[in-house]
Amino acid sequence: MGKDKRVPYYGSLGSDKDTESLHSDDRRQIGLVSAVFIILNRMIGTGVFATPSTILSLSGSVGMSLVMWVVGSIIAAAGMWVYIVWGTAIPRNGGEKNYLEYLFRKPKFLATCAYAANGVLLGWASGNSIVFGEYILRALNHSPDQWTRRIVAFMAITFCFLLHGTRVRWGLYLQNVLGMLKIGILLVVVVTGFFAFGGHLKVDKPDNFTNAFEGTTASASSFCLSLYNVIWSFVGYHNANFALSEVKNPKRTIRIAGPLAIGLVTVLYILANIAYFAAASKEEITGSGTLVASLLFHNVYGDKAARFLDIFVALSALGNVLSVIFAQGRVNQELGREGVLPFSRLWASNKPLDAPLAGLALHWAVCLITILALPPGDAYNFVINTISYPLAVINATIAFGIVYLHFRPYADWKTPGWPAVVAAAFFGAANVFLLVVPFTPPPPGGEPYATMPYYTHAVAGWAIFGIGFIYWLVWAQVLPRVGGYTLVRQNEVGGDGLARNVFRQVKN
Repeated sequence: MGKDKRVPYYGSLGSDKDTESLHSDDRRQIGLVSAVFIILNRMIGTGVFATPSTILSLSGSVGMSLVMWVVGSIIAAAGMWVYIVWGTAIPRNGGEKNYLEYLFRKPKFLATCAYAANGVLLGWASGNSIVFGEYILRALNHSPDQWTRRIVAFMAITFCFLLHGTRVRWGLYLQNVLGMLKIGILLVVVVTGFFAFGGHLKVDKPDNFTNAFEGTTASASSFCLSLYNVIWSFVGYHNANFALSEVKNPKRTIRIAGPLAIGLVTVLYILANIAYFAAASKEEITGSGTLVASLLFHNVYGDKAARFLDIFVALSALGNVLSVIFAQGRVNQELGREGVLPFSRLWASNKPLDAPLAGLALHWAVCLITILALPPGDAYNFVINTISYPLAVINATIAFGIVYLHFRPYADWKTPGWPAVVAAAFFGAANVFLLVVPFTPPPPGGEPYATMPYYTHAVAGWAIFGIGFIYWLVWAQVLPRVGGYTLVRQNEVGGDGLARNVFRQVKN
């Protein structure tokens, strides 16, 4: 197919001058190790310590549960490939925002506004802030009530916000340390599994592997919900793409850091699940109200060891908060620097400490609303699920975008080849699956809410994009007509040395 030159894009993808060399070298603080841990810290939160019981319950058997984790890892690897393709094509801060803008050029600026609503209005870092509060209090032998947990969560997210907003290098160092700690925790879990295999247990040794597929659930809905839980345990492989303008040699780094992180996480996740099944029966795992990892430590080492694990889980959650707020603060800053948001100059600022303090503060404030204002139970679970749903929409869109560009490439698009296109098609289909599942009735006992319809968060996810559409109507259509100006987008290099697209109001 010929190159499509009908609609211009704001910047040249194929030029290193535009995408790399225009960025000041002193802005590139993120090396290969930090890039790996930026991804790892977002991927390894608390999912692998908590979700295996739900996945086992839904899949019905140990064997099918492990199959679900393998399938989830394949989907995550395909997703990583998609983000590598986009990251090497557009190595700039902002992640998916850039990719959606490249794909959707008409109506003008609609993709930018839809993404801005998703990036700004959702409290991405709030979930693991709450988890940190709960488990650090448990480790201190304090039964956490609603407000104590929230206060500790507030302290955790405020610490992360101030650290990244005032001392960027310190924040990166701490992310690296906590990333290594997470790997260490999972390695301890894996080694504990070997102890369990050897019979070093304080309970009767379970027999979960003789007939591993016995009891497999035949329900399609259960299969879907099980895979849904696994896939979200891998989310985070895209995290480095939000800060590629600050990555040293970004094209090479993302090609190495992404697969390295995915490979390491996949091996650790699968071995951790095998460890759980080596130490506890199916009934114990599915019936326990505690973390599965705590059950493992309890059965192998005793109660005191389980309390120590709570500290590690809390630190794992803190590492996730650090990683998430690091990325989302930069998304807000880029939206401000381009002039998309109200009070854009404020959110765009890198002052006074050469860090995106204002952009981070915007995300911190949204997270505080989630943490402090919403009641526990359905309302909180609803917000967390609403955060996840729009990401599946975006992932499906940019994945199928690579397929589309293979057959109808723009003038500056370098087709990555058939293997990447096939991976993108597979990843897109997996995310369409995630979009459809919330609208299908769950099996008895699998309902996500006690008092709300099971599809509520899916409707809310689409509503977030609807808010972006309304903002686009006002900002890009109504106000220009009333004010007698036209929004013009220009590619330029800011005072910080980073290239970006900037909106200007040009009088008619």
